This record gives sequence, C-alpha cells and structure tokens, in this order.
Amino acid sequence: MSLLPLRVLYLLSDFIYFIVYKVFGYRKKVVLQNLSIAFPHKTQAEKEAIARKFYRNFTDNFIETIKFISASQSYIKRHCDGDFSLVHEVYKQGRSIQVLAGHNFNWELVNLAVAPSMPGKVLAVYLPLNNAAFERLFRYIRMRFGTMLIAAKRMKEDMLPHRGTQYIIGLVADQSPGVPHRAHWVQFFGRPTGFLKGPENAARRNNYPVFFIYFTKRKRGFYTAHVELLTDNAHGLPEGQLTKMYVNYLEQVMTEHPELWLWSHRRWKHEWKPDYDKVIE
Repeated sequence: MSLLPLRVLYLLSDFIYFIVYKVFGYRKKVVLQNLSIAFPHKTQAEKEAIARKFYRNFTDNFIETIKFISASQSYIKRHCDGDFSLVHEVYKQGRSIQVLAGHNFNWELVNLAVAPSMPGKVLAVYLPLNNAAFERLFRYIRMRFGTMLIAAKRMKEDMLPHRGTQYIIGLVADQSPGVPHRAHWVQFFGRPTGFLKGPENAARRNNYPVFFIYFTKRKRGFYTAHVELLTDNAHGLPEGQLTKMYVNYLEQVMTEHPELWLWSHRRWKHEWKPDYDKVIE
C-alpha cells in the first residue's frame, strides 16, 4: 500500500473518513465537547464544520503515515518545508535545544522532514505503543531519516548515551497528564488545564533555548513547519512561566487553524482541585 501514489491512497482516506465520521461517528461526542470548550461563541454549525475538516485531516494523517514507510527523503522534502535558520543560529552557541510541539497534523511528516534539516542530532520523546507490531512499525518510520527515539517512560535510561553531548530534543507536550496533582495547571481556552511538568523542568534544569514548532497545511499532503523561539534563558524564568508561554502559543495556533489539531484527544478530562498547584494565569 505504501508504494501506491498518494492520490490513490487518498481515495482510501475518503472512504475511511466516510466510515469513521459518517457511519460510526468515532469520538464525535468528544470532538464536539472539546470544540464547545475551546470555542463557546461559535454556532453549532460552525463547530460541526470544524469537526468535518478535522476528521478529513485525521484520516489523511493516518493514510499519509502509511506512505512514509517507503517514501524517499526527497519526497518528504517536497511535501514539508520550513525555515529552520534560527535553530541553526542558536545551535552554533554550542547549547542543546528543546523544541515543543502539539498534536498538530501531520506531526509524523514533520518529524521526518525536520531531522535532516537540523544542525545536530535530533532526539524525539515518544510514548511507546502497547501493540508490539505497531510499536516496531512506528519506530521504523520515525527513525528513518535520523531521529533518535527516547521513550517517555525510560527517559533517564535512554538519555544516558547523550549526556555531555549537544542535541536537539523534541517533545509533543500537550498530552493530558497521567498524574494531575503533579501537573502545571494553566488557563487554556478559559479553563484550568493540566500540563506535564517534565518539559519545563528539563528546560530550566539544562537552561535549554526553547522553540515552539507548529505546522500548517498548504494543500492536501503538503505542509509547512514554523518555528518560533520561546526563550533562550529557560533557567531564568519563574516556575510555570515557560509552560504558560507554550500554552499561549498552542492556543493561538489552535484558534487560527482549528481543523489541524487532534480534537479526539480528551484534553480536558481532569478538573483542577484546590489541593493542586495554583492555576497559572
């Protein structure tokens, strides 16, 4: 299937979209609930229009990932571009760099495109899949063009070979925290929302320059990566400030391009409690 032209694979994507959205309504209730939280002033028709676009991008993301099993590096470069010159400039200072992303389509493509464009080795933190066969497949896809994977549950062990070296480490940092009382709680679309402390703690401890990366879709199958410097002095920021800066960027991008975020993810499944950390405004 991966050897088929993308235009043929998109026919399969259209069929899957029909089944997932029209027939089964996969997580449609979650999607619309999330959209209602994020955009309370939008009409029901507007939210459903975003949902339809989301599901098309959702199925395209899956189908495009199949293509990445066999796609050449030149193919990847044609389908995803971006200006990474600022990362190169900061990397010349001899410092390791942290790059924060969100679940923004198509993150698998951007991972493949970014690694060869970076000035040094790229480490990507990921959550291993429970299914062994899919875990092997996605590790193969993600590592094809030089990305080195760091399992989130084995961070200390997997980072040992890279201690004392210069690297660029990327994290998708908008997951819902597994342990809510240990999270940073930040106002996100007007609602207290838990975010993992790990990315900020690592950035402050190592004084990483921190970049935010997001992706826009030029047309079907073609994306552009955008990088912006959040801070070059993470150690000097008050606790929670870096997470707040990341959340602000994420909210801005999601507002401008709502159809490109993973709305089927239950981002607001936890509620803030008085014994948690104070909500960062």
